[in-house]
Amino acid sequence: MAQAHAADPTSYLYGHGSLKHFLGYMTSRPVDAHEADTRRLSDDWRVAHEHARRLRRSEASWADEPPVYALPHGMAALVHRVHADPFFQKTFSYVPVEIGLVELDRLVVCQNLTNLTQVERLKAQLGPRPSQEQVFRACLPYDHPTPPHQLARLSGRTFAFASDTNDLRFLDAVALGPEHLAGYQAFGPIAGVVALVVGYGSNYLNVLSLEGRLVLNNGNHRAYALHELGVFQVPCVIQKISDREELNVLAHHELRRYADDYLREPRPPVLKDYFDPKLSRVVHLPRTSRHIRVSYSVEEIDMP
Repeated sequence: MAQAHAADPTSYLYGHGSLKHFLGYMTSRPVDAHEADTRRLSDDWRVAHEHARRLRRSEASWADEPPVYALPHGMAALVHRVHADPFFQKTFSYVPVEIGLVELDRLVVCQNLTNLTQVERLKAQLGPRPSQEQVFRACLPYDHPTPPHQLARLSGRTFAFASDTNDLRFLDAVALGPEHLAGYQAFGPIAGVVALVVGYGSNYLNVLSLEGRLVLNNGNHRAYALHELGVFQVPCVIQKISDREELNVLAHHELRRYADDYLREPRPPVLKDYFDPKLSRVVHLPRTSRHIRVSYSVEEIDMP
């Protein structure tokens, strides 16, 4: 395939979705979408849909009340490092949290695409038989290495950031005082600084606990990679949600928009469905990078 160098194999979990969405996706997004056979795709979807329907009967309580296990006592020092991490303290300050072991196969998933190139990269870093500490630090990386990125000034008031990881994001807009600056020489005395902060998330594997289910909220690729390596229980940060209103602050947009599909359906999509060939398939998607543009404006007004 001529475009293979610009595409990534991606696991697409489609068996729980609608036929309209599946056909629309398969005829527009993969690099070979122009070759799509809609009749064959429709047949594939019917098989997947029927399989998902049977699972709703045979595994009607699969995602309900999944257990959370205590971490081994020998990991206490690692847990202490996580709690001492200022990124952890800032990120998980909204609702009560705990750190525990969860079963990957019973986690509800809202993300239906997993980049297998990234999965292979993670597996190579972990090795074929990762230790408990390696698994812990992959899931709860309190050291936070900064991924490679680029920064360019596009115009006098516009800046652009780019990164190969889609975790790049706008973080905050904050007013700072001159005491917060180091190594900068202004043209005159500083009254204040408005900072538009671009960076990355804390990257902790975390789940949302609500209405008797655990929903994977961050760490989809690591969960997939560890599952492929035969690790089925992983440490994670568990955010305990008492009201759906809190989803507007904490949750993936899919969960915010379609909460009933993940919290009320008898058998929602779960992580193990990625490894069921009747529910998922590998597609080749164009390789992308994440770009963030930040612009600002200034007004000077003399008020009477």
